[in-house]
Amino acid sequence: MKEFCMKLSGVLKTIFGYGIEISLFAGGLTFFGYVAAIVIGGETAAAICTFIYKSAVPVIIYLAVIMVLLGLAAMYLGGEIALTPEKKKAQKHEGEI
Repeated sequence: MKEFCMKLSGVLKTIFGYGIEISLFAGGLTFFGYVAAIVIGGETAAAICTFIYKSAVPVIIYLAVIMVLLGLAAMYLGGEIALTPEKKKAQKHEGEI
């Protein structure tokens, strides 16, 4: 079972990596769309911004949320527990000893 979880974790990490990369790239494209709208100005700029906001942004947000959930699932299936608080011993510097 542990071996299966590790393989599944690897597959999910790969999907997570590509999915986050796609969502970041799409977010960058929306930024350049907004910059182009600022340069163009007028009613055309308003139409471009409305199109980006209503069609692209929700898809990017949903994609990013799904990818984060896949990343968390991959992390916990792989045995990595990074989001839990951990008490560490305080180390003193040489001058404090």
